[in-house]
Amino acid sequence: MKELTAITAKYQRDYIEKHFSSLEGLNEFSLQFFTDIADIYDTMTRMRNVERNPSGYSIDDAPILGLLVRVSKLLKQCVKYHEMDNAEVIAIFERPLIEATTIATYLMSNDGAVMEDYRKCSYKDRLRILREMEAGSPFFDTKAGKRLLSSVREKMEFEGLTPNDFGEQKKNKWRLQGKSFRDIFAEVEHDSLYSATYGMMSESLHGSWNESMDWGLVRNDDGTFSAFTEHHPADIRFVTPIIRFTIRPFRLWLWLQRIEVYDSNFKGTMDWIERVNTRLFGRFDDLYEGQ
Repeated sequence: MKELTAITAKYQRDYIEKHFSSLEGLNEFSLQFFTDIADIYDTMTRMRNVERNPSGYSIDDAPILGLLVRVSKLLKQCVKYHEMDNAEVIAIFERPLIEATTIATYLMSNDGAVMEDYRKCSYKDRLRILREMEAGSPFFDTKAGKRLLSSVREKMEFEGLTPNDFGEQKKNKWRLQGKSFRDIFAEVEHDSLYSATYGMMSESLHGSWNESMDWGLVRNDDGTFSAFTEHHPADIRFVTPIIRFTIRPFRLWLWLQRIEVYDSNFKGTMDWIERVNTRLFGRFDDLYEGQ
């Protein structure tokens, strides 16, 4: 808790009010605030009860921890490109970040069978690698192919898995519990949020005509298009909605209770993050004259 206190100690009322009086102050505040949230998440992923876990976490806990670490790392990248005023790169990180927060929350809300299914679903393409090797692909005679094959075999051996242990996953078409990501998102968040968040965010990864009109083209007065090769600027509204999604898995005390490090102060910290993040978005909207 000392690390968290050191991070949040600066946020006294005078400090906050001073920055919330202008757009310049809000932008300065937001960069520090977003940085501190990422550091708080980083701290929470490193917390451990040494009596329960003297060295590390079991394979039954590690999938959740891995996703929480992913959230922390991706958020740090969003903050980095917010500081660089580059909205387009932030958009690339948004989708995998929301996917990580959603799946982490889903796993924490279910039992060990779901955790095992999650791990097994990750072997879909790795099993294909084994089949291609058995079919005689020349790639596996190369150093790169041998390294890849060795990695797949080592992981499966560690988990005690063989190619014959994935019947349920094949039956479910390699979907976690046979559910689409949208199904899981609807359970964790709300289906009405899907299209405007995760759905549209796929365009930042895969590209689309609408994505090109938003980011890579300028529409001229005569209806033609020209290239837009600069980066679009990133204001506060590109990060505050992402923060909203990251709060849930870290606030879901099942993880902290599971690893036996829960403290009531954690709830206060996460409630504080949500309150300030919500106010930050609203205040920016009040002061900003654009759309």
